[in-house]
Amino acid sequence: MRERGAAGVWCALSALAAVLLTSCQGLSGPGDGDSGGDSGGEGTVSAGASADARRSGYGAVFLAIDECSSFGTVSTTEVSCDSERAAARVVAREDGRASAGPPCPATTDFVLHISEQRPSADEDGDGTVPRGYACMRKLLPPHPGDPGAGGGPRTIVGDCVRDTVGTGDTGGGKVRETSCDGTGEKKPQYQVVRAVVERADCPASTTLYVRIGGDRPVGCARPL
Repeated sequence: MRERGAAGVWCALSALAAVLLTSCQGLSGPGDGDSGGDSGGEGTVSAGASADARRSGYGAVFLAIDECSSFGTVSTTEVSCDSERAAARVVAREDGRASAGPPCPATTDFVLHISEQRPSADEDGDGTVPRGYACMRKLLPPHPGDPGAGGGPRTIVGDCVRDTVGTGDTGGGKVRETSCDGTGEKKPQYQVVRAVVERADCPASTTLYVRIGGDRPVGCARPL
């Protein structure tokens, strides 16, 4: 069984940390909310990746689609998906920065950012390993990226948020994702019930508009 190490840090999502790692949205006024984009459940690794490869068997490209990683607080290692150490699978893989690239799939649990390197040799022989990111889905539940779970890098339909104005949280004037079942540090106040192209398409019960990105960038949220 082969393994490829990668030095770096993975910021684990746990029940206690889910609220701190979830997506933030800025409030521009009463009833308005802006999504901060991919911000929760992220980590950084340094490893090899080719510019034109997006899918491969285990070991050919570091963390290609359908490959698996271990979990670690100091390092993340690519392992065979059949390994007992396998903990998460790559569901999407892109070059460049996550902030400038395509968003991860809706139910992504966390994002691994891969640092740029210039090693003496690499997979395609050009001496360059580009910056990239891998969208990860845990092999076993709980899945923080699921609707209403209170985590993951994206705010999606089914997620709940709370208003941080007047709570003493850092970054007042924001709404922050939290679990819909109330098990988070703060109770949910709104739930995103629909994603639409424009605000006018939201149902009448909408009291908060959350910018969630994608081809339907407006999240229609109702009070709980």
